[in-house]
Amino acid sequence: MSAHVSRQTSPLSRPGIRILLPVTLALLSMLAILVTALSSPAAASDAAGRHTAKPTVVLVHGAFADASSWNKVVARLQGAGYPVIAPANPLRDLAGDSAYLSSIVSTIDGPVILVGHSYGGAVISNAATGHPNVKALVFIAAFAPEEAESALDLTGEFPGSQLPTSLITRQYPLPGGGTGTDAYVDPAKFRAAFAADLPARDTELMAATQRPAALAALGSPSGPPAWKTIPSWYLVAGADQAIPPAAQRFMAKRAGAHTSEVREASHVVMISRPDATTAVITAAARTTR
Repeated sequence: MSAHVSRQTSPLSRPGIRILLPVTLALLSMLAILVTALSSPAAASDAAGRHTAKPTVVLVHGAFADASSWNKVVARLQGAGYPVIAPANPLRDLAGDSAYLSSIVSTIDGPVILVGHSYGGAVISNAATGHPNVKALVFIAAFAPEEAESALDLTGEFPGSQLPTSLITRQYPLPGGGTGTDAYVDPAKFRAAFAADLPARDTELMAATQRPAALAALGSPSGPPAWKTIPSWYLVAGADQAIPPAAQRFMAKRAGAHTSEVREASHVVMISRPDATTAVITAAARTTR
């Protein structure tokens, strides 16, 4: 009788197993790569960034200036990772200018910090109303009017402004007929009244390229101000010859704003002291996290 030896077949040698094994190993390899990637410092940083997204900073210029007056501040904010918009302020009338800014805020997802310089402060005070995503208002040597007050009212209430004796006017046609009146700062008086802490060569350019403001805008009464319900910050320009520092301190106190001051700064503190200006804005921005 001959001996019969039975050959045992390994489970791994079966046809179905031979097909599935490479696929399974490939999936395990991909899973290991994915886990490694997700646990890397870069991925962790991206995930953290999504949870701590910085608010959008909207910078609003005032009369006799344009959005380029924010250039130094924009560069610093962008360098710190903030999304920034510096729109053109129409400077035609407070209600219309505020409605225009409000329409811009309506297009922004997520929290917003509104920053206004000079007349731009009156604009942000009105434009923020009805926007729950506006988390802070920042006034940079700016008007923060009470309801029914105008920029001209506040300037006249406190002595020391050189603007009333430094303005020149020009007529312009209104779309519906009639004429309006634009105000400019006399180039010969621009540096003393507006930007005394900047070099003369810079202020000569600023005077030549200034954006006029309609007297109707400067004289428009404010609506209910948003600073009554939204946390506010205020940077006082201590050597301002356009909006008297006493007026700025009064408005900051009335608004209950977190207040700081640069003693030697002119009205254009965001140009001459961009670091101090940026510090106030980022302090306000940190409250939204």
